[in-house]
Amino acid sequence: MKKILASLIVLFALVSTSCAQSQKEEKKEEASVVQMNKQMFLDKVFDYTTGATEWKYLGDKPCVIDFYATWCGPCQKELADVQSTLWPKYKNHNDFVMLVIGREHTDADLQKYNERKKFTFPLYPDPKREVFSLFAEKSIPRTYLFGKDGKLIYSSMGYSPDEFQKLMEAIG
Repeated sequence: MKKILASLIVLFALVSTSCAQSQKEEKKEEASVVQMNKQMFLDKVFDYTTGATEWKYLGDKPCVIDFYATWCGPCQKELADVQSTLWPKYKNHNDFVMLVIGREHTDADLQKYNERKKFTFPLYPDPKREVFSLFAEKSIPRTYLFGKDGKLIYSSMGYSPDEFQKLMEAIG
């Protein structure tokens, strides 16, 4: 009887863990507008120093799009990893694009923020969530990796060192 009870407890734990993971993935998908292996077409992403960035310009290059906020703790950890690991490795690659977008921040906000942080990668504003809304409804940090064909090949919501390592591996 004890063996049966123990087996049922283990089985219940396995099913619960599997269901919890499945629900977590479903919530991640529900909160995302962009879906895996789907091509992302953006006519005009946003305006910055040189004008509108067009997806055609990005289309033949792998592209990381990272959304963050200056007040978000997990975002700060992720941006620190971008500064120390991702950016040094890819900043001189002509076949790679990285867009780090401050959700609900103006260009002036980001300039002031970067005076403190001293990031060497560009920060782009999205004061009205216009760009963010093309990708997701809620939750930051969010990171998307699109392949040369414009298809989403990796996405993450939140931050952990393991997830960041998966991003680095996905980039190649």
